[in-house]
Amino acid sequence: MPQHRPSILLVLAAALAACLTDATVPAAGAEVPAVVVRQRNEKKLFTDAEIVEGFLKTAFGAEYHLAGRVDRIRKYDSPVRVFADGSRADRKAQLAKVVGDIRAKVQHLDIAMTESSDAANVVVKLVRDRELYRTIATFYGQDRAKEIRSSLDPQCLSGFRKNENYEIEHSDVILTVDNGDFVFLDCAYEELLQSLGPINDTATVPWTMFNDSVSMGYFDVYDQYLLNLLYDPRIKAGMTVQEVKAVLPDVITDVRAWVAKVNHLE
Repeated sequence: MPQHRPSILLVLAAALAACLTDATVPAAGAEVPAVVVRQRNEKKLFTDAEIVEGFLKTAFGAEYHLAGRVDRIRKYDSPVRVFADGSRADRKAQLAKVVGDIRAKVQHLDIAMTESSDAANVVVKLVRDRELYRTIATFYGQDRAKEIRSSLDPQCLSGFRKNENYEIEHSDVILTVDNGDFVFLDCAYEELLQSLGPINDTATVPWTMFNDSVSMGYFDVYDQYLLNLLYDPRIKAGMTVQEVKAVLPDVITDVRAWVAKVNHLE
């Protein structure tokens, strides 16, 4: 079984520089044995307090950030279009399934693949493992690449830039293509989802893929709660913790109904 890799999301300050829509889109890793085992044993029932705890811990703060405040909600306030930059057709197909799965399970998120890099606000760079750090250095410079390698040694990473209203304007995701299906899917789900806003990894919530000790390879029910809370229209970019807590009771009721529906939960 592949070792779990630490993930990293770099938050850049504003100054730095064929859609799959069917709700029955299958999970991208449905045929991967390590994913099937995890889905079979997945915890799907959570209290409101457990869901809220994970949301507040992942939506605020940042595992690793370069500049800008991290005590506000950050999210896209526009359609999200994902471009796959790479030559591996099989990985592109898997990525498209991941995006389709996310679209089907997050009610208020308009996300889809695009064939045009100019039309994309999320660019996924598909690289071989031996090219990872050269690619990181191209994105962030040699000094930061060395720091990332020495402190976290990731197999993938993502980052975004936001404007003064904390609206995400562009995300970059780097995924390795030659570490096996499970690692690719684990990276693709976590980094794509983190590039949408829930950027803070936490070691204290055992059910989320945003915990470096947890490997999923698919879009689990708990993280569906977190992303649906984030992209509910009542949760707005720039909100503080107290502002979010004021609207969460109403939001979580609607999110519970949606997640139950798309996952056929009793």
